[in-house]
Amino acid sequence: MFIICQLTLAILVLDSMDKHRGSRLSELFGSLGSFFRKCMFCILSMGPIPKHFAFIMDGNRRYAKKEKLEEGAGHRAGFSVLMSMLKYCYELGVTYVTIYAFSIENFKRKPDEVQNLMDLILEKIEGLLKEESLVNKYGIRVYFIGNLKLLSKPVRVAAEKVMKATTNNTKCVLLICIAYTSCDEIVQAVHESCKNKLEEIQPCNSHRSFSGRVEEVDGKSIDDDIGHSVQELFGVQTNELRATRASTFCNDVAEGVERTDKKSGVVGHGVHGSCDKWGEVQSLEASGTRDGVIPNVKSEKLLVDLSILKVVDIESHMYMSVAPNPDIVIRSSGETRLSNFLLWQTSNCLLYSPNALWPDMRLWHLVWAVLDFQRNYSYFEKKKKQF
Repeated sequence: MFIICQLTLAILVLDSMDKHRGSRLSELFGSLGSFFRKCMFCILSMGPIPKHFAFIMDGNRRYAKKEKLEEGAGHRAGFSVLMSMLKYCYELGVTYVTIYAFSIENFKRKPDEVQNLMDLILEKIEGLLKEESLVNKYGIRVYFIGNLKLLSKPVRVAAEKVMKATTNNTKCVLLICIAYTSCDEIVQAVHESCKNKLEEIQPCNSHRSFSGRVEEVDGKSIDDDIGHSVQELFGVQTNELRATRASTFCNDVAEGVERTDKKSGVVGHGVHGSCDKWGEVQSLEASGTRDGVIPNVKSEKLLVDLSILKVVDIESHMYMSVAPNPDIVIRSSGETRLSNFLLWQTSNCLLYSPNALWPDMRLWHLVWAVLDFQRNYSYFEKKKKQF
């Protein structure tokens, strides 16, 4: 710890001197700073290093106001700090970095401010494709995470272009959350999961016994009952999934809560069980009664088994399914809120909240975050094993 403090202090002094010297001395101090930084990272690497950092870049506007800068200058200063943080992370050996660039809620800001932010984002996205960019230097694959349909066409096209251009980069991963909220991510994941589940179950609707007849219950055929019950159970509609029911069901699934559909009387178990029941469908068909009628008890059991939606089904449809859960979330400006960011993925994650505004963030903030992670590492590993 003492050595790390000394190295950090040396880097601070060199950075301070670097700003007030000529180009040759700046080069020298820059090289010395880089050397000390590598030494410090080697020491940190003796302990566990986080695989995934997530950043909530808070305080850009407050920084501009504090420094009496023009509108938008705070975000530009914040981008410069972001590039430094990314460089430090990848030098340290961090594989995944996620940044909260633009929330869906940010669209509610003043139109001029939103437009200025979109222009800045477009400019910086296009800059990622330049040969000397950080992306090409460190072999970074870039993903844009969120509801990209909400973006303007130029920004969306530029984002898709960067994702395609970095497909073959395999050393590190940068995930940029734009037009993103965690609630939107969860709702769309449940929506897609339910649609897929319904598509899997639909072959059961065409199931017929050997005689071509299906048992009727209360004047309705079993296959119709299966189709309608599944729709009621998951809240699936033809055009869209109601967000409120989807969100509630998602929470129940995550907590392993049993749900009962009042109309059909069918219980859906949130977590337990297997979804792969098509072998049972075939065995039921083969074991039909002499008159070709499927027993009602078996059909009800089949309906329950096929109606199971597992946590893994939802997680596979998350925007963030391309990366493991974060190990650390760093939110600048001293705030301890997640602000609708990675709510699903951060249940076993360290939250580090330095008081510095984002443009004031420096290397030592990252170092203290890593030290805090190493101090709490055994606790979080123990918590992960409980799930």
